Amino acid sequence: MTAAFTIRLDEDKLAKLDALAADMDRSRSWIAAKAIETYVELNAWQIAQIKAGIAEADRGEFATEEELDAIEAEIRAKIEGR
Repeated sequence: MTAAFTIRLDEDKLAKLDALAADMDRSRSWIAAKAIETYVELNAWQIAQIKAGIAEADRGEFATEEELDAIEAEIRAKIEGR
């Protein structure tokens, strides 16, 4: 089930939305719904990850020095192209 609501955009963003919709052969509403869907999913995932990290910290679950050293070595190897 879908529901309708109103959103206000400045003229420049509305023109860009309309141009994108035309280029994709989609409606303005479809583009906006997809953009909102993507935004909501991404931010819900990010907040869930933050909450999980806070819960781990609250339980005292932290990376060991060895784990941090391994991560640092991996990053350095990627930077140096190894």
